[in-house]
Amino acid sequence: MGAGLQDSNISAALLRAMAAGAEVRGTTSPNPPVGAVIVSPAGEIVGVGATQPVGGAHAEVMALREAGDKARGATAVVTLEPCAHTGRTGPCAQALIDAGVARVYYLHADPTPQAAGGAEVLARAGVDVAKLEKPPHAEDALVPWLFAVRTQRPHVTLKFAQTLDGFTAAADGTSQWITGEAARDWVHADRAHRDAIVVGTGTALADNPSLTARLSDGSLRAHQPRRVVIGKRDLESAGDAASHLRELGYEQYDSIEEALYELYATGARDVLVEGGAGLASSFLKADLVDAISAYIAPLLLGEGRGVLAHPVTQTLAEATRFRRVGMKALGDDVLIEYVR
Repeated sequence: MGAGLQDSNISAALLRAMAAGAEVRGTTSPNPPVGAVIVSPAGEIVGVGATQPVGGAHAEVMALREAGDKARGATAVVTLEPCAHTGRTGPCAQALIDAGVARVYYLHADPTPQAAGGAEVLARAGVDVAKLEKPPHAEDALVPWLFAVRTQRPHVTLKFAQTLDGFTAAADGTSQWITGEAARDWVHADRAHRDAIVVGTGTALADNPSLTARLSDGSLRAHQPRRVVIGKRDLESAGDAASHLRELGYEQYDSIEEALYELYATGARDVLVEGGAGLASSFLKADLVDAISAYIAPLLLGEGRGVLAHPVTQTLAEATRFRRVGMKALGDDVLIEYVR
């Protein structure tokens, strides 16, 4: 590792950088939620930074500001290859060079042609540069952004809450509350890290959701996602139905394809689809679900409404397989997370 730094120093710094990036997820789009850490030659973390909202400083600059003169001869650990271009801010690779950083380790190569090449710029300036491997089980806030840049559409997570026997509502239509308070608090924290929450017009009219990210006391969190409704039904003339959305402001699109195109074009990279069953079926049928957040409640109904309203495949062989990447106990409920 050089300069007396051990693998454990770099690993600890990478985990801290990833945590810093996760903290700002949802606030930086269309820029990536990057985290950066400056480590002194003695192995001490002297600066931590994360990407600021659009127009603000990038993670490396924030970390260098905190480190000050201690950055000279230090090691920078960053979740994304430092950028090499001048946009709203200057190139981070040059900022690291100017600060006298001796080594740079990064987790992901930058996939954008205009920003890539930072590692080469650093190396030409005499900075030691190396790419790191992702630590197992660590939350990687850059995954949705990297996917969106590669596919030119937002990363889509389908979220639902269901009973043990697979129902999202009772036979009489009641669904509040399937999950307990801990799970609901987690949902709101998750919403605050998304660019947009998406529902169908049926859900908007039936449930009159606010689609806000709230704290346990009911107050709004600092960051609020965009509220998006998909479908052609008129919300404006629906009386009390969808009054929350009309009051708070929402975007409506006729189709999933139109919504994803416009959301990406206007900066959204990470969206959460929350309902209802018809919209969930349509996203799956179109092969546009990249991750699933399934909240499982310890209830049995025997009858009720399912997660999906329509078949999305006729055989097991054609069904989309997902891979489990996380499980979390939330009171008596369990959140299971899957990816494609």
